[in-house]
Amino acid sequence: MDYNTMREFADSWALLAMFVFFVGVVLFAFRPGSKKQADEAARIPLKDE
Repeated sequence: MDYNTMREFADSWALLAMFVFFVGVVLFAFRPGSKKQADEAARIPLKDE
C-alpha cells in the first residue's frame, strides 16, 4: 500500500467508521437508565470502605 491508497482509505471508510463509533458512544451514554449508573460511578472515589 502506498501513501495515496492509505489516504484514500482514511478519507472515506476510516472516517465513516470513526463517525459510527462516535454515534454509538453518544447513544450508549445517553440511553435511558444510564444516569443511575453514571451517578454510582461518580460516587466511587468518595466511598469509605
